Amino acid sequence: MPYEPKTKVTAVDVDGFIAGSAKPADGAALCALMRRVSGLEPKMWGPTIVGFGEREYDLAGGKKGRVLAMGFSPRKAALVLYIRHAEGWDGRLARLGKHGTGKGCLYINKLADVDEGVLEELVSAAWAAAERV
Repeated sequence: MPYEPKTKVTAVDVDGFIAGSAKPADGAALCALMRRVSGLEPKMWGPTIVGFGEREYDLAGGKKGRVLAMGFSPRKAALVLYIRHAEGWDGRLARLGKHGTGKGCLYINKLADVDEGVLEELVSAAWAAAERV
C-alpha cells in the first residue's frame, strides 16, 4: 500500500480560512510577509496550515514525501510558524521577543509580542535555506 501523507494541499480558500481563524489580523499579516518573502501564493495544507512552496523529504524504504517549504497556522493558543532553522537562527531568536520553540516550529502568541523586522529576517533566512522542488 503506497504511503499517503496526512497533510497535503487542499482546495480550501486561504483568505477565507485566515479570516475565520482565531487570529485573523495576525494571520493576514503573517501571510502577507510570507507572500512577500517567497514570491508565491499560499495554499492550504490540510485544514489548518497555510503553506508556501514545497520540498521533498526522505521516507523509509528510499521513498520520498512532499511537504510545504514554509508555512504557518493561526491557532487560538499561538501563531505556529513552520520554518527552517537557518544559519543565525539562535541569534535572531534572541532578538525576536516573546516566543517559544518546538521541533520544527516557532510559536508566537501575537505579532505585537515580537520585533517584526527580526521576524522577517527569520522568515527570509528560512526561505533562502529551504530546499525547494
